[in-house]
Amino acid sequence: MKLFIAGHQGMVGAALVRRFQREPGVALLLRSRQELDLTDAAAVAAFYAAEKPDTVIVAAAKVGGIHANSTYPADFLFDNLAIATSCIHGAYAAGVRRLLFLGSSCIYPKLAPQPLREDCLLTGPLEPTNEAYAIAKIAGLKLCEYYRRQHGVLFHAAMPTNLYGPGDNYHRQNSHVLPALIRKFHEAKTAGAPEVVAWGTGSPRREFLHVDELADACGFLLRLAAPPDLINVGTGTEVTIRELTELVGAVVGYTGRVVWDGTKPDGTPRKLMDVSRLTALGWQAKIALRDGVARTYRDFLAELAAGTLRS
Repeated sequence: MKLFIAGHQGMVGAALVRRFQREPGVALLLRSRQELDLTDAAAVAAFYAAEKPDTVIVAAAKVGGIHANSTYPADFLFDNLAIATSCIHGAYAAGVRRLLFLGSSCIYPKLAPQPLREDCLLTGPLEPTNEAYAIAKIAGLKLCEYYRRQHGVLFHAAMPTNLYGPGDNYHRQNSHVLPALIRKFHEAKTAGAPEVVAWGTGSPRREFLHVDELADACGFLLRLAAPPDLINVGTGTEVTIRELTELVGAVVGYTGRVVWDGTKPDGTPRKLMDVSRLTALGWQAKIALRDGVARTYRDFLAELAAGTLRS
């Protein structure tokens, strides 16, 4: 199988490379952003025609935090739409047999019932701060669904929950909560700081999936003869931000105290994916959160020492 992983240099793409490098009979096709602009439909079409992949995983995306999404919504919508249309239509035109498109849990309505089921898609307004990104991802998954319906190609989509693991972004302002906590506790431990300030009350609940588990789930989905058009990928379990903070502090080995700043916002009270559809098909996450955080902290230290930390 010739497998093209679009976006192989990102956290998710790199995990997919690690996963499929170990699989016999798989030849990986990889192109950096400098080698192939995925927003350029003509360039993507020429690549498909020349390399003739059997299977494509679209893990590429223009991503950013709340500030970036709010400031540059046109860029986020246009670039992500361009990536989706170039990769999906190009694959169909080139005769690619199978394509898996990766989205995000932000596609679901802001006020959808918890846990988030696949059938709640398009039942209500989106979260305004990342609406542009979500619309592009919805368009991508719907393109897969409709190309499958109209043309009979096996194009389908998976929506992962919050991801963490090697290659994550540890920027002090723009990183997500788990990598932010790892960096904060590590720097406090190194500096001998007596306390760490955490935002909010710690009461919101979140779900976290190690990125290598997502890659494994993708391998599982690609082996299914008739996968669903859309499926959630997560653990089906959640922790409070307070519990997560205590866990990360313990893993890092920080012995100071944690002070909660209740003047800072908590964010959405709960965000949990319903993974019953994936569980019924036979896949479940195996990496416990504590083990995953411990592995990720080791990766953080290695990336810090090598000067490759995304920060």
